[in-house]
Amino acid sequence: MDTKDGNEPANLLKKGVSLINKNIIIFAFFLFFSFIFWYLNSLGKELEADIRYPVKYTNIPAKKSLTPALPLRLNLSMKGPGYSILKLKISGSSSPLVIDFSKISYRHAQINKAEDYYILTPALLQNFNSQIRSACKITSVKPDTLFFSFRPAAR
Repeated sequence: MDTKDGNEPANLLKKGVSLINKNIIIFAFFLFFSFIFWYLNSLGKELEADIRYPVKYTNIPAKKSLTPALPLRLNLSMKGPGYSILKLKISGSSSPLVIDFSKISYRHAQINKAEDYYILTPALLQNFNSQIRSACKITSVKPDTLFFSFRPAAR
């Protein structure tokens, strides 16, 4: 069956489908492009975010070991420009926060054993903020208390 312009209905259907597919691709491209601009705009504003940041423990007292093992990452609640938060999320694994046992005050836990201690992480906020050297400010750390024991090191 030919129509007035000499095209078959099947060919018109194929042209219609290809035109719709082309329009969907163009729409998706500009939707993605607008998302990129929206995201970049939001990064320029003050944001709050939680970041799992690596931690390294140094200067553990001689001939002692920590049990149970302290966490290798802490959850940091941060506030600052979005670009700085994104930079910390990306570079966090390359420069961990250092908890130096010779410079911090850990307290004796009055639970059961003489070797049980704890560290209050809010007391470390100033130290952590100076270590990250960013426009961001750490507002809180989770967990808020790190429990550990000093045991004689295995020989």
